[in-house]
Amino acid sequence: NPKQIAFISCVNDKEEYMECRHYIEKLYIPKSYETELIAIEGASSMAAGYNAGMKRSDAEYKVYLHQDVFVRNRYLIRDLLRLFRSDKTIGMVGMIGYDRVSSDGIMWHAKRCGNLYQSKPECTYPSLFEYHYSLSEDGFSYVAQIDGFFMATAFDLQWDTKLLTGWDFYDAFQSIRFLQHGYKIAVPVQRHPWCLHDDNKLLNLYRYDHDRHIFMQTYEEFLGKSYSEILNL
Repeated sequence: NPKQIAFISCVNDKEEYMECRHYIEKLYIPKSYETELIAIEGASSMAAGYNAGMKRSDAEYKVYLHQDVFVRNRYLIRDLLRLFRSDKTIGMVGMIGYDRVSSDGIMWHAKRCGNLYQSKPECTYPSLFEYHYSLSEDGFSYVAQIDGFFMATAFDLQWDTKLLTGWDFYDAFQSIRFLQHGYKIAVPVQRHPWCLHDDNKLLNLYRYDHDRHIFMQTYEEFLGKSYSEILNL
């Protein structure tokens, strides 16, 4: 359905998700378009939950976002549609992106672009002062990977449940998957951040390093490469 936008979240905190929904329900909806909100509870992994949400909706455009993400740009849908239409090869859009795949597999070790509001986390995380904001006239930047707190798609590609059985690296895997299918990934210019990520609690990252090694082994040939280099491989 090209006139529908689905917002999909894995949910284990209903109160937090209700706040997430509150912001989505306040969005401006372009004429003739419809939205649907899909909450996946009890998912065994992020990839499994997102696959379940994807199968539940026939919307052409799907936004996969964390339950603790609050959309502050009331015209998000209009702006996403404009971005996707500006280049038919754009398959996915994020709020924070990275110009290349980090050689050590850790996404935020690569040069970053984009913007967000963020609650102060309880762990060491890249300072916003380290982000390289894109204010180019074309309105967006092409990237190799995007952060998983917000991932909007114009095409349906399965999330990898075979290799990913936890809650990490689904964004890194899916970014590479889109590039392998010939789709570009974009991050819009945001003079004022479009989203607030209320990640003030440290996520359980006990499997992070385990999944990082799986990612590096699976996509060894892409480590250190930019989006254009991956598209041309």
